[in-house]
Amino acid sequence: MPTYRIAPSILSADFARLGEEVRNVVRDGADMIHFDVMDNHYVPNLTIGPLVLEAIRPHVQVPIDVHLMVRPVDRIIPDFAKAGANIITFHPEASDHVDRSLQLIRDNGCKAGLVFNPATPLHYLDYVMDKIDIILIMSVNPGFGGQSFIPEALKKIAEARQRIDASGREIMLEVDGGIKVDNIAAAAKAGADTFVAGSAIFGKPDYKAVIDNMRTQLASA
Repeated sequence: MPTYRIAPSILSADFARLGEEVRNVVRDGADMIHFDVMDNHYVPNLTIGPLVLEAIRPHVQVPIDVHLMVRPVDRIIPDFAKAGANIITFHPEASDHVDRSLQLIRDNGCKAGLVFNPATPLHYLDYVMDKIDIILIMSVNPGFGGQSFIPEALKKIAEARQRIDASGREIMLEVDGGIKVDNIAAAAKAGADTFVAGSAIFGKPDYKAVIDNMRTQLASA
């Protein structure tokens, strides 16, 4: 059975008490913290930067997974690594030199990965699988939380799983966007092993109940 990871996205957390929020969600069963970075340039929204990551890093021991929705990416990668990121992913369209950006993340001591929007082809992986630790499939268009899952993403998850299996490498396959209790099993059956959930967890009064329910669904996948 695959090792499944649930990664709540703090984009949906209460920012007035962010330290408490990440402590509580980890206490209630989260495996990772997903940290969404938007620049109001690559995506039409503006969120948080390295200083916020540095502030929450002492509150949790689990990995922090930084998803860069910024352009360009290379300038900011070392700042997030220094602030305490464990994983850094970016969109290939946002880098002029994908191979170089992946290597920069690794040189700064983090796991590296690429993020694929709903209409972005997977061919960017063709010549960089040796530098990939994680592939993130977006099941919504990036920029805002609370969107509905795009079913076509299941096909792309399955295609990414085929690429991972063919590589023979241990690469995480993450899905982000509209993940809830009622569709997490479908994403797992398609091949995902890491699940980002924002409003489905932070939007509910009982984080543990939601995470436990998600794990029950994953056990049946």
